[in-house]
Amino acid sequence: MKMASPSPQIDSHREQAEIYNGEALCNQKARELFDKFHLPKGLLPMNDLNEMGFNSITGFLWLRQQKKSEFRFKSIGKTVAYETEVTAFVEDRRMRRLTGIKTKEMMIWITISDISIDDNDPTKITFSSSSGLSKTFPVEAFEDEEQSK
Repeated sequence: MKMASPSPQIDSHREQAEIYNGEALCNQKARELFDKFHLPKGLLPMNDLNEMGFNSITGFLWLRQQKKSEFRFKSIGKTVAYETEVTAFVEDRRMRRLTGIKTKEMMIWITISDISIDDNDPTKITFSSSSGLSKTFPVEAFEDEEQSK
């Protein structure tokens, strides 16, 4: 199955990026990157990853998968939806200007735009939307969720 070409945003960060292909390698490199930036390794449990890129100069990360997917974080009872393309700017304990991630709150899907770990309490992680809504959870809920996909 051929994937759609990457977005212009990805293209603009490709030049000096490290780019990996294949599900196993993409998952390994994403986990290594999350570890380097003090983010939980199970933060973005995406299926069928076929490209992962990171531009260390701009901090831009992208993950591409074959098709949209959903994942249920059982320990916090939340379902998260991932588009075929997820992008973010990564820095220590934070992902900002996220695209491609939504979570279900009550009956509506909320787009997640920022994920951060509290400097004063590194056991808490906060997910925020561009509309100002935010929710905080224990970091351990995202450590390594090999749960129901």
